[in-house]
Order: sequence, then structure tokens, then C-alpha cells
Amino acid sequence: MVVAVRAARGDSGKMFLRPNVQGLVLGAGAFVWLSLCALTCVLPIPAVAQSQQPPAVQSEEKGSSDARGTVAPAAEAQPERQLPGNISGTLVVQTGAAAAGAQVRLTRDGQPLSPDISSGDNGQFSFANVPPGPFHLTITAPGFATHEFDGTLSPGQAFIVPEVMLSVTTAVTEVRVEMTQVEVAQEEIKEQEKQRVFGIIPNFYVTYVPDPAPLIAKQKFQLAFRSVIDPFTFVAVGFLAGLQQASDQFPDFGQGAQGYGKRYGAAYADVVVSTFIGSAILPSLLKQDPRYFYKGTGSKRSRTLYALANAVICKGDNKKWQPNYSEVIGAFATGAVSYLYYPKSDRSGLLAENALIKLGESAVAGVFQEFVLRKLTPHLQTHAQTQP
Repeated sequence: MVVAVRAARGDSGKMFLRPNVQGLVLGAGAFVWLSLCALTCVLPIPAVAQSQQPPAVQSEEKGSSDARGTVAPAAEAQPERQLPGNISGTLVVQTGAAAAGAQVRLTRDGQPLSPDISSGDNGQFSFANVPPGPFHLTITAPGFATHEFDGTLSPGQAFIVPEVMLSVTTAVTEVRVEMTQVEVAQEEIKEQEKQRVFGIIPNFYVTYVPDPAPLIAKQKFQLAFRSVIDPFTFVAVGFLAGLQQASDQFPDFGQGAQGYGKRYGAAYADVVVSTFIGSAILPSLLKQDPRYFYKGTGSKRSRTLYALANAVICKGDNKKWQPNYSEVIGAFATGAVSYLYYPKSDRSGLLAENALIKLGESAVAGVFQEFVLRKLTPHLQTHAQTQP
């Protein structure tokens, strides 16, 4: 379109646009303004305000700078507070039944994390509010072996321990049983009853133990009874009765089988009365020991005097030496009792004779015990009874 522009000059000499030119200018200006508004809505607004923030603030948000001016990564966020968890489990025995009443201990580094608890009737146990981390369980129950378990609890975790089977303990308890003095003495008597000269002749009334246990009354009678019923005693009495008949000792008994029987009965009665009175009844009443205590040490002279003296001295049940009242009184008591079965014509001097013979036999027997019989007696008990 061709627009004719015409100029008109006024009186003042100025040039004015004609009306049609003024409208055109106004329209062009409006178009430019609208275009600018449209561009403002489409294009982003520069972050001018951020560039004006202090460097310190930017450093906090984007990271700190080191000495060389490099920017470090921003610090990681602080971890959240760790939540406690729970630990539970079930205890059973080898049969599969629930293990009720077992003690369960929860520790960490040897320190308890919670008070000990007991498993319930269903065998279950549970610890609540347990701090996360490693833990150690110790499970004990009477008659069962101790069971231990280690684990690690995560924050907020409900940790379930695998089923624990308690096994019966296999530990052996050593029990030491101390024998009483009576039991020790009984064992010593059993050994003494094995003592036989040449393995045949009884040698029951001697002990080779350095410090034997004292005998009670029952054991003194036991030893006397065992002595008088020994088969060799009957043989020895029979031999003695034969010698008496051969020498016609105690003639009122007569000869032949009847006389031999009377002599045998009287001789055996002497053995029984002498043994029970001198080795059982009086020792029990007077609390004395009827046995010979082998010395075995020292000079021959000291040992001989010791052996001879045992006819008149003995050890008491208190293990102290004292006069042998049982032997002396028993010898005379035996002579007195013999009046009951020996012929009246043969009783003259029988009491004193039998008493002195008995004491002499004891003295000689002591010497033989000290120097001879020990070497001829097997199965000797030469050591103190061992305490189990």
C-alpha cells in the first residue's frame, strides 16, 4: 500500500504529520508492546536474587570450599535414631516336649542387657526393647547341658532364635566317700581272716597294719567266733586230746573212745572259754584290743621285750598302751570255768596252772609273731586300709 505523505508547513515553520500518519504510528507502537508482553510470558525470568545472596549462604547449601577453591560435596544427612527390637525363641527337650522353667540370660560383651527370664510352660521366652547390635544367650536348666547362642539384632527387628533343643548333661560328678572307723576295721578283719601260717594254721589275732582301726564289741566277738569254729581248731584240739590220752593225763576221764571224747570236749571247752573271755567279753567291757600289734622295727632285744610284754600290756580302743587286764583276768577266769567240766580229783592247782599256762602261751606266741610267723604267713595286710 502506498501512503502519500504530505507536508504542510504552518506559520511557525514546523512540520506536522497528517492524521492518517499519526494512526499508523500509534498502531505500530501497540504492536511492539504486545509483542514484548508475549515474550515476557514465554521466556524464564533470570534468577537475579540468587546471584545476590552472600557467598557464605551459597557455601552452606552447595558445599564448602577447600584451600584450593574446590567445592566439597554437601554433608550427608544425620542417621535416624535406632529403634530397639525383640528377641524370642522356643526351648524343647530331646523328646520334643517343651522345656519349661529353663533360665535364659541375655548379655552383650559380658554385661546383661535385660534381667534373666524363665521359659514358660510352652517353652517360649521373649526379651523386649533390646538395643540393636550383637547379643549372647545362655540357657541353663537342672539336669541339662548349658546351651549358648550368638546373634545380631537389627534396629526394630523381631529376632526369632532357632528352636533350641536341650540335651541331658553327661558330666560325671566325682563323689568321695569317707569310710567310718568301723568300716575300716571291718575291712582289716577280713584281711586278718586270710592270714594263715603255711596257708593252713589260723593267724587271725595279729595285725601288720601300722595304725589299725580299733574294733567295736561286735567285731571282737566276730573274730573270736571265727577263730573257734575254724577247721584247723578242731584238728588241733583232737591232736591235743590224743596226747593227753596217750600220757593218761586226767586219768578220771578213762581210756578208749569215751575217755578220748571227754578229753576232746574239755580241751575244746578250754579253747572256747579262753577265746571268748580273754578276746571278746573282757576286751569289750574294758575297751581293750585283743590283737597283737606287729612291731617289726628296732633291735632284736627291743622287739623281744616288746613281744613278751604283750602278755601283760595291750592297746586300748583309744590306741594308748595300758595293762592287759583282759589277758590276765581272762586266764584266771578260764581256769575257774574249767572246774565245771574237769574231774574233781584233777582240779587241784588247775586254776593257777591254766592261768599261768595261758599267760606263758601268750608271751611265747608274741615272740613267734615278731620273728617267725610273719615270714610264714601269706596274704598279709601290711598297709593301712585305703579310703575310697
